[in-house]
Amino acid sequence: MSALLITRSPDLHDAVLRLSAAAGLEPEVFADPVAALGAWAEASVVLVGADLAGEVAELAPQRRDGVHVVAIAPGEAVFRAAVGLGAESVAELPEAADWLVETLSEVGEHAAGGRLIGVIGGAGGSGATTLACAMAQWHARRAPTIVVDTDPLGPGLDRLLGLEETPGVRWESLIDTAGRLGSRSLRESVPRRGDLGVVTWSGVRRHLDLPTVRRILPAARRGHDLVVLDLARHGGAQMVELADRCVELVFVTPASVPGLAATARLVADLGRTTGAGLVLRPGAVSDGDAERATGLPLLAAMRDQRGLQEALDRGIGPLSRRGPLARAVRGMLPREAA
Repeated sequence: MSALLITRSPDLHDAVLRLSAAAGLEPEVFADPVAALGAWAEASVVLVGADLAGEVAELAPQRRDGVHVVAIAPGEAVFRAAVGLGAESVAELPEAADWLVETLSEVGEHAAGGRLIGVIGGAGGSGATTLACAMAQWHARRAPTIVVDTDPLGPGLDRLLGLEETPGVRWESLIDTAGRLGSRSLRESVPRRGDLGVVTWSGVRRHLDLPTVRRILPAARRGHDLVVLDLARHGGAQMVELADRCVELVFVTPASVPGLAATARLVADLGRTTGAGLVLRPGAVSDGDAERATGLPLLAAMRDQRGLQEALDRGIGPLSRRGPLARAVRGMLPREAA
């Protein structure tokens, strides 16, 4: 993956190359817009100098994400050309220097996005939030991981992970931000311990702002090997959209008739069986009957874990080196997938 710079301006050329060096990247540079079209589709990010933006727009290259016009004191014609290109922004230097360094730093970093897994309780009190935190703890031992709290009625994932006193931005602050969020900015700003970060709320009055979640998730995936969503089963249309964004979906439910009936209704409401699986808590219903009732394959059968509440109260999180949670998570997140 690479960055493409199209300009004949010595000032823009030198400015962008200095910023690229700060990002640890050497862009492919073209002074001829026609020649640059050969690399247009394959580059991770395309930077079009204001001096050539009009010429490039006249060539009508295919629309794509990741196109930005870079300029020093841009005029109205530059903005018109940017619209013609379908550019995401006009980056005015030197004011946009920090943003451009971060954008270039992300070139090639999780270009396809990290693994996105949603965890949802098929029935109330099934332990889905605990499992989501345990999955994040397990994977964070191997690669950058973030767990995202999308359940306003939940306990708060920072509290379950012992990060409630850790400084960092929460949902309330993220709602106030605007525009594209860099993966490095998100990774470095949220509460975290080692390679484990969390996005959650700071106060009691909680509200999930879906437009903010839509902006945060791409940055979370670019900057982390695994993103775990703790999904609210009562979230209505918001929950349906977030579940649809997940590559994998884990339903957690007790192996009881009421629990499986509720899970089956939720699966039907979501219309989702592909890429979805079942984690069973203790109950009288057999594994096979649970699979038939829900239409989902069994991922793990997980009994209650002794000392769980004490571990949560001590702020060390739900995952222990051994025990039902560790065994279940190991099966869903094998070492070679990390």
